[in-house]
Parts: sequence; structure tokens; C-alpha cells
Amino acid sequence: MEKPRKLKMPFDLTETRITLRILRSSLITMIGLTIVSAFLLGTLLVVITNGAILPYNPMAISTNSILQAPSVSHIFGTDSLGRDMFSRVLAAMPIDAKVPFAVLSIAVSLGLLTGTIAGYVGGIVEEVIMRVADIFLAFPGIILALAIAAALTPSVNNSILALAPIWWPVYTRLARGETLSVKSQQYVDASRAMGHKASYIILHHIIPNIFPVILVFATLDFGSVIVVFSVLSFIGVGAQPPTAEWGLMSVQQEQYLISSWWAPVIPALAILVIAVGFSLLGDGLRDALDPKTRGLFT
Repeated sequence: MEKPRKLKMPFDLTETRITLRILRSSLITMIGLTIVSAFLLGTLLVVITNGAILPYNPMAISTNSILQAPSVSHIFGTDSLGRDMFSRVLAAMPIDAKVPFAVLSIAVSLGLLTGTIAGYVGGIVEEVIMRVADIFLAFPGIILALAIAAALTPSVNNSILALAPIWWPVYTRLARGETLSVKSQQYVDASRAMGHKASYIILHHIIPNIFPVILVFATLDFGSVIVVFSVLSFIGVGAQPPTAEWGLMSVQQEQYLISSWWAPVIPALAILVIAVGFSLLGDGLRDALDPKTRGLFT
């Protein structure tokens, strides 16, 4: 009888070593891991120190330092209000990390719940869940987010509420598809024959086996959420002044693109670098969690 494939937890030292060996074997993946690690470490330090590690107060206006080019004193230059761009880019990290984590946490949780139920139970339950998901997917994602954000008071937290409906249907469809393939395995049939309830089978057999796919997809999506959130801020329905947020910083300084390029370009580059970093890491995780690839490193 085929045995269930258990999800290897992060604290399993043997599996962790295998995963790290696979990640280290790819230069592209290591670049992504380095970018993501630096982003998460920087975010953590800013939060723990409450901004004390920043070289300047990111909100402090200085009329004597308006639009200064990058230099030793101001690595990324200053903006139109004389604020240090390096400090503001770092200060924006917690917000630009909070939104994707919150959005994807909601999307993955709701998607796993609805998708596994739809795939395992089937019938009218599946039809209802999938038709609701299709309704959300019928609208262009950015248009739906803008409509919800416009109906709410512009803020970071409301941006999360506006973005979550874009992503949860995608994870519902993904979880359903993976569930349909897993539920036909012999170990699921055996568990069912032993009288285990559907909730037990879903929690102990289906979710542990489909979660790696969900995790990889979420990692790839992290950068996309940052980009869409930045678009909301860019349009004016996301983060609001004087909040330090990369999309908002770019739009506030866009008029200086020719004369003082660093003011709008550097925050935009931060978005690009983080999005690419998570994409590269996601590709590496996909390979690392592939049983065929892991077999080559065991």
C-alpha cells in the first residue's frame, strides 16, 4: 500500500539540510534568498528598534537639504522636502512587508479551507464554492482592488481588505486541483475505510501533502502583492502621506524624474528588487520541494 507523503517540517534538521543544499546549488536562487533575507532582516531591525537604526528621522523636513544628490551624507539623496531617502526606504520596509504577509495569510488560509473542502466533498458544495470564486476571478484583479479601496477610507489596513479578494480565489482553485489528485491516493482510501471523518482526512492527509505547492505559489506571489499595493498607493487609495511607503514615495516625487531622478526611481527600484528576489526564491523552493530533485541530494 502506498504510504502518505508527510510534509517535512522546518525543524527537521535532515530535511532542512537537504533543502539548503538544493537552494545553495543554484546561484540564481541564492541571489533571491539573499535579497529576501536582507529585506526580512531589515524589516525586523526597523520594527524592533522602532526606527532607531535609521541614520535620519524619515519624517524630518529640512529646507536646507532639498533634492540633494546621493552622497556620503545621504546615500540615496534627499527628496523634495529634504528628507533622507535612505532612511525613508528603510522605514517603508515594515509596511511593504506587512501588507503582502497579511494579504497572503488571508488568501492562503481561506483558499486552503475552501479549496480542500470543494475538492474532497464535491457535489453541490464544490459547485457553490467554485462559482463564488469564479465571480471574483471574473473581474480584473487591479480593477476589483481599486473599486474596493475606493469604497473604503484610504489606509494601509483597508488596502489589505481590498487586496485579499484578488488572491483567495486563486488559492481556492489551486487547493481544489491539488486535492483532487491527492484524494485518489491509496492512503486516503485507507484512512476513509478506517472510518476517519472528512475533517481528519483533510487536516492529516490532504493539507500536509498540498501545502508545499501552496507555499511555493505564495512565495512567487509575495512580490506581486507588493507591486499591486504600491499601485494603490501610487493612485492615492493606499498608504497616505506622510507615510513612508515605496509606491507613495515614487508618486510624490515623480515630477522630479528628469531633474532629480533618485527621488522617484530609488523607491521604485526597491519594489523591483524585492519582487524579483521573492520570485527567484520561489523558483528555488519549487525545485527544493520537488521529490525528484530531493532524491538527487539524499
